[in-house]
Amino acid sequence: MIRKLGRLKDTLFENIFNYAKGGIAIVGLNGEWIKVNHSVLEFLGYTERELYQKTFREITHKDDLGLDLNYMHELLSGDIENYQMDKRYFHKNGQIVWASLSVSLVRDVDKSPQYFISQIDDITDRVAYRSQLETMIDVVKEQNERLTSFTDIITHNLKTHVSNLGTLVSFLEEENESLGAVEDFCLLKGSVEHLSQTVVHLTEVAKIRAVNKSQLERLNLKEYIEHALYNISALAKNSNCTIENSISKDFYIQGIPAYLDSIILNFLTNAIKYASPNRDLVIKLSCTNENDYVVFSVEDNGLGIDLNKFGKKMFKMYNTFHKNKDATGIGLFITKNHIESLGGRVAVESAVDVGSKFIVNFKKSTAIEKIDV
Repeated sequence: MIRKLGRLKDTLFENIFNYAKGGIAIVGLNGEWIKVNHSVLEFLGYTERELYQKTFREITHKDDLGLDLNYMHELLSGDIENYQMDKRYFHKNGQIVWASLSVSLVRDVDKSPQYFISQIDDITDRVAYRSQLETMIDVVKEQNERLTSFTDIITHNLKTHVSNLGTLVSFLEEENESLGAVEDFCLLKGSVEHLSQTVVHLTEVAKIRAVNKSQLERLNLKEYIEHALYNISALAKNSNCTIENSISKDFYIQGIPAYLDSIILNFLTNAIKYASPNRDLVIKLSCTNENDYVVFSVEDNGLGIDLNKFGKKMFKMYNTFHKNKDATGIGLFITKNHIESLGGRVAVESAVDVGSKFIVNFKKSTAIEKIDV
């Protein structure tokens, strides 16, 4: 019975060894292949007889061999119990293949080393994909840098030309006052003014840059909100607006001062700009902590937005949702980009003639972290 169980265990081990999906190899102390399964042979392209006539050193890439041997020596000396590394082998056809190699050492009862057991998993496709991804990232980075330089040049040149056009229009009007009654001249003057505004908007968009973590500061949200409320106090008073600010001094975010100022002011001024004529405007500011984020909300009871109609266009450039003559369709676009450049995100809840609620997730800053790393 015991002998039968022993044969069963041997058969079970043999089946697991031979038919395992990953490569398994028993390697001698001198690097010779003692036993390998089918997956190893398929991975390296050799027959069993061909592989057994080689050592692993002969088919290991020279740039990985030194590290592999160092790990093996540490195993033999007892400094480590196992090791794992990504390494390159030469396939029989001469191509380089990549493997994730895990190695442990088997010792006898006297603790003398007997052989190595290696698990060899093919990661060639994964490494190729990673290499392609890194190449693509480098290309995108280079293209972004070129696009940034191009944008700076274009906006600078446009500003110069528009300024010149505006000056010429002014000169013409000063020299001939009757031009103010000429329809074509009025159209020209209006076009130059609109072009000037467009260039201003494009210049603001061009200023948006990816933010490096070292640029982020630990900012107290309450302080910036109080500063913004002071700046719009006259506007709020003239609009008969009540602002309920329930944000405490306990909320700190990772941000850039100019960006945070712009974000808060844009949401507050938008709420006032799109107040309902049917009721006094109330704006509610609130804040909560959610995991790694500080969630800042600006809620109003204004005109509201039809999200079924405009939801997908909400933060796109030059999209407006009401017939307000001051609407440019640029503010929310810039605000969203500022939020995302700080590692945050923004969402909106809204209903027509009920009001809107903008919800901003800022990355939280804790007292012990160091932002400027």
